[in-house]
Amino acid sequence: MDMPMKKKRTVASQAAARGPLPALPEGLLDELIKGPMTPSEVQDLMLAFNKAIIERAMGAEMSMHLGYKPGDPKPAEQSNARNGLTGKTVITDRGPVRVELPRDRDGSFEPVLIPKHERRFTGFDERIIAMYARGMSVREIQAFLAESYGTEVSPDFISSVTDEVMAEAIAWQSRPLEAMYPVVFFDALRVKIRTDGVVSNKAVYLALGIQADGQRHVLGLWVEQTEGAKFWLKVFNELKNRGCQDILIAVVDGLKGLAEAVATAYPRTTVQTCIVHLIRNSLDYANYKDRKVLAQALRPIYSAASEQEAEQALQDFADGPWGEKLPMIAQSWRRAWEHVTPFFVFPPEIRRVIYTTNAIESLNMQLRKIIKTRGHFPSDEAAVKLLWLALRNVLAKSVRTTYDWKSAMNQFAILYGERFTAARG
Repeated sequence: MDMPMKKKRTVASQAAARGPLPALPEGLLDELIKGPMTPSEVQDLMLAFNKAIIERAMGAEMSMHLGYKPGDPKPAEQSNARNGLTGKTVITDRGPVRVELPRDRDGSFEPVLIPKHERRFTGFDERIIAMYARGMSVREIQAFLAESYGTEVSPDFISSVTDEVMAEAIAWQSRPLEAMYPVVFFDALRVKIRTDGVVSNKAVYLALGIQADGQRHVLGLWVEQTEGAKFWLKVFNELKNRGCQDILIAVVDGLKGLAEAVATAYPRTTVQTCIVHLIRNSLDYANYKDRKVLAQALRPIYSAASEQEAEQALQDFADGPWGEKLPMIAQSWRRAWEHVTPFFVFPPEIRRVIYTTNAIESLNMQLRKIIKTRGHFPSDEAAVKLLWLALRNVLAKSVRTTYDWKSAMNQFAILYGERFTAARG
């Protein structure tokens, strides 16, 4: 989808990629570990190691900054010097550690390992962000850190850590796009967001694009309370400003105002209604036990070889027993017919690609699993923050090309000519 293709990294593969760790002297280990240890004793020993390593590393940074080691004579041209130690509690993955960090006289020392005014050691922020991205609330993260690491942090502290990803989310939302996408799927999921003290349902809209090489990419996400042509025109203008100058086929499911906005921003784009959504909506009218038979009765409509054949199949359905029993089904197909008929122009290879919005629906389903425990979000920004983190996790695990894209790609090249081939370079 939206990240380079890569294999899922297990804990073992991450350790292998990191390479061998430095060996500790056997004598040191024998001195430290003289017999069986309790989990608490192991934890204390690891914290002691963290403390010693941090203090030693910071001391080395100070020596590099000053240009001489402790105990060595200060260079004649060197005016700055060591000025004792400052106590500081640092939060690590294993809990809080009290360390003594070096100072210099003129205050010019800018440490890299633990910068000034920083109280979190490398890895701690990532742990908080990972928990937040999996749907844990700020309070739940606070309780987990207290129980697992004995680390007391405030909700504001956790929020400040997760807020740091907003810059990444904004950069992602404004990144340059491909000049052309053969297919873009549009869909929405609903979330509850508090605005001016009132909690209301808002839609988060996602656009999933297929590149000319078949790779899937999420182009962006947008939060809006009401959809319409004005909103969608804003979305399409944003896509154009980011470099997307052409979309061959936009696949949608009854998103209000989208077709009108596409006609303005991308007048050559074909708007295609999701066939699977039409089928599902039709099946909703029938009893569960009748749905399999009803699905078979609908099949001649969407599997027709041409628009004329499809129209005849729809008329036959409407005149048949199902049409008499459930007339609203044929009516719903006729209302959407303008954006159903493009489907019959395409060969089977392209039909298989645009037949359903399942790809983006699957993405939305995984996002819903993460946000379902939230009663509501305090703001649009909070919703975007969590959805972006969740999206980043999902995309890292599910990157793949579109099924049988090679066959579809050849058909796109024939049907669309330079609109497709020029973008591929």
